[in-house]
Amino acid sequence: MGVTEQGSPWLLPVAGRHILVGGATGAGKGSVLWSLVVGLAPGIKAGLIAMRCLDPKSGMEFAAGQALFDRFAYDSDSILAVLRDTTATMLARAQRLRGTTRCHRPTRAEPHIVLLVDELATLTTYADRKQRAEVDQLLGLWLAQGRAVGVSVIAAVQDPSKDVVALRQLFPVRVGLRMTEATQTAMILSTSAHQQGARCEEIPDTTPGVGYVLTEGNTAVARVRAFHVTDSDIAWLAANFAPPACRGSNQGHQ
Repeated sequence: MGVTEQGSPWLLPVAGRHILVGGATGAGKGSVLWSLVVGLAPGIKAGLIAMRCLDPKSGMEFAAGQALFDRFAYDSDSILAVLRDTTATMLARAQRLRGTTRCHRPTRAEPHIVLLVDELATLTTYADRKQRAEVDQLLGLWLAQGRAVGVSVIAAVQDPSKDVVALRQLFPVRVGLRMTEATQTAMILSTSAHQQGARCEEIPDTTPGVGYVLTEGNTAVARVRAFHVTDSDIAWLAANFAPPACRGSNQGHQ
């Protein structure tokens, strides 16, 4: 992922976890998300991870890495299709694994699904009230039930809101990058994290990718910096770590 303030590697396990990343424009959310993709790339190539990318900002951030994704959606209809399909897969897995095992083990036939959401708030602000209600319901199901059956959510948010706060406790890992207000730090991390010194609003705008991470089971916050992943890095990843072709198309906004 990057390095900690002490100079040691910043490691961030994904299996069995959901990850929330918050930060203002230019704070380095892309660095955190792409660093996660880099770390998962060998699993993607091996067919053990199916990454489904929802990029509601017209696909601008993640289109360059489209070859890495099992599904790639950037408009409302295709995003909803991916949400529904993933939920159906999750519920079917839960039904099949119930009473057999407490933890999903990924295989090429049944990979760990990682849902990468570039702007969480966009998914919950559809103009259509019916669509908005459906998205809220599906997102709640993933966050509550997905961890045990091999579905992880990695979501980024630019402007923390009350809606995000309501979901915060369902994300065991939360990363706070530079923000504009102290209240936003508390919304993403927690009030106690801010009191411990996680002052995201004091991070200089000249240090994108710097932030604080709070992990379930650990009350202490850690200061970290994510690696910078360049366009050339992304092109190399897409050319060398694409998933097995036999697992379906990722072209267009499937």
